[in-house]
Amino acid sequence: MENQREEKGKIIAETKAITKVKGGFIVPSQTSNKTYFVTEHLDSCTCEDCKTRNVKCKHTFAVEFYLQKVTIIDNKEITIQTKRLTYPQTWSAYNKSQETEKAQFLKLLNDLIEVNVPNQEYTFGRPKINNKDILFSSALKVYTQFSLRRFMSDLNEAKEKGYINTKPCFASVGHFIQNEELTAQLKELIQKSASVLKSVETDFAIDSSGFRTTKFNDYCKDKHNTKRQHEYLKLHAVVGVKTNIICDCEVTKGEGIGTGDSPKFIPLVNNLVANGYNIKEVSADKAYSSRDNLALVNSVGGTAYIPYKSNTSAKSRGCGIIWKKMYHYFNMNQEEFMQHYHKRSNVETTFFALKTKFNDCLKSKTLTAQTNELLLKVLCFNIVQVIHETNELGINFEYV
Repeated sequence: MENQREEKGKIIAETKAITKVKGGFIVPSQTSNKTYFVTEHLDSCTCEDCKTRNVKCKHTFAVEFYLQKVTIIDNKEITIQTKRLTYPQTWSAYNKSQETEKAQFLKLLNDLIEVNVPNQEYTFGRPKINNKDILFSSALKVYTQFSLRRFMSDLNEAKEKGYINTKPCFASVGHFIQNEELTAQLKELIQKSASVLKSVETDFAIDSSGFRTTKFNDYCKDKHNTKRQHEYLKLHAVVGVKTNIICDCEVTKGEGIGTGDSPKFIPLVNNLVANGYNIKEVSADKAYSSRDNLALVNSVGGTAYIPYKSNTSAKSRGCGIIWKKMYHYFNMNQEEFMQHYHKRSNVETTFFALKTKFNDCLKSKTLTAQTNELLLKVLCFNIVQVIHETNELGINFEYV
C-alpha cells in the first residue's frame, strides 16, 4: 500500500505545481481542485489519509520527490541528487535556553505566583500551608514528571533557594490538585504567563486535542464487544503562531454535551481581546466554520481564515457581509487563502511539543484533578516557551 502512495506522490511531483510557503508546502490534489498542506518537517498533512490512518500519504511523498529535483548534467547524462532538507536554528539561544531552563523555570514560576496569587493559607492538613507554596509545589511536580514521593528532593532544592517557605507533604500536593477553586486560578496564570509575548503575537490559531487518562471506558467493550479505550479530556486552545505560546485555553470532557469545538471559538477570541492582544488573523479548521465566528473576528479588526464545508452557501443570514465576502475569497483565491489558513499547523505543533515534553497522559483520578493537572501542564509549557522565546527574541520582561 505504501508503494502505491509513493508512486502516486511521484506522479503529483512530476505533474503538479507544489508551492513552498511559510511552515510547509501546498500540494495540489491528484484528482480534484483541492490543495493540501504538508508541514515543513514532513510529519503531517491535512488530507484524510494522514488524519484517519496516521500513515505517510502521497502528498508527503510528493514533497519528498519535489525536494529531490536537483539535476546535474555530466557528459549528457542527467542524474538526480537528493536535496537535503535543513531548518535554520539560532543555536546560541537554543543552547542557552536548554542549559539554564530549570533555573529560569523556578525563578519565573516563583515570580508569576508571587505577583498574581493571593497570600492565604491552604487549610488542608496540619500545620497549615501557604497557598503560594502549595501551588508552586504542584507546578514543580508536573514540570519534573516525577511521582509525588520522588519529587520531594526537588522541593528540598526549592526550599533551599527560598522559593517556598514550607515544604508540603507529598499527600498535601495530591489533595491540593483536587481543589475546584484551583481551576480558575490556573487559567488566569496561563493567561498571565503568555501575556509577556503579546507584543509579538498578532496571528492566532485555534484547535483542540485529546489527553488520555488512566481510566478506561468499558461501554464499548460491554455493548459492542470491542477493545476498551481510554477516557480522555479535550484541551481547547488558542495559540500564537509565531512563538507557539498558549494564550488561553479551556478543558472539557472528551465526549458529551459542551465538548464541541466551534462553541469554544468565541470565548477564546473574546479572552484574547480582553487581555489586550492585537488580532490580525485567526485560523481554524472546518469544525469552527460558523457565521458568528467569522463575524466576531471581523468585529475586532481581524480576519478569520476558516475553510468552508462542501454544503455551505454564501448566504449571510444576518451576520453581515463578511460571510459572503470570505466565501467568495475562499473559492476564487484558494491558494492565497490556504497560505493564511495553514498557519493553523502551528497549533498542532504546539500540542505535539506539549505532549512530548510533559506527556499526554493525565495520572490523576478525579475529573477536577485531571483538569487541574492538564492546566498545570499548559502553565509549565508556557513558562518554558517564554524562556526559549525571550532568549531568541531578546525580550526583557517582568511578570506583573
